[in-house]
Amino acid sequence: MSEPATPPVRTLPPWWAVLLVALGVAALAFAIGRFSTFGSGAPATPGTTSPEAGFARDMQVHHGQAVEMAMDIYRTTSDEDIRVLAYDIATTQSAQKGEFYDWLVKWGLPQAGGPLMAWMTDADAGHNHGAASSGADATAPTEAELMTQMGMASAEELAAMRAATGTEADCMFLSLMIRHHEGAIPMAQALLQLGSDPRALTVAQGVIDTQSAEIDLMTSLQNGLACG
Repeated sequence: MSEPATPPVRTLPPWWAVLLVALGVAALAFAIGRFSTFGSGAPATPGTTSPEAGFARDMQVHHGQAVEMAMDIYRTTSDEDIRVLAYDIATTQSAQKGEFYDWLVKWGLPQAGGPLMAWMTDADAGHNHGAASSGADATAPTEAELMTQMGMASAEELAAMRAATGTEADCMFLSLMIRHHEGAIPMAQALLQLGSDPRALTVAQGVIDTQSAEIDLMTSLQNGLACG
């Protein structure tokens, strides 16, 4: 009687190494930043109208939806690569969302304040901010329009993704998350231009590096799934 065949060992595709490195760099930056906040030469605390406060508020909103989408697809997909990516996005952005909340608590600032992206007015970061950048006579964009500028998915798009199954759902998730990441990168770039808090600048650069790498990975996954 022959012995049962040994199942093949599944190896991650090469682009997963890039993601793991990116996440490792982000984790190291997080640890360094947390320890550095206890230094005696800390800069002045950011105020409620500062770029740092605006970034922390807006990115909590932004990351919240990313975590929601990632957990939705994590629970339903049968594609192991999608599951790994969704788990990484959910855990990484949950941790960052908590840190943004903590910044505002430590700075003694409210968790909400002002229109979305209003703090980005002076940054050349690729966003169109309606009245903020077009003069007093321009009509201010609605919150829904600002959400779209941030790359956020609409309620209808989220519902459609949840109603889909199989490869269709995976492809919808990848498309929505790529757009979502593309909305976060200009926000982080704006903070690098306008901000001064060392920890906030470190996190902003980490957002750029990690989410740029994930966009490349998700594009590769789209090609592998032959997403239309």
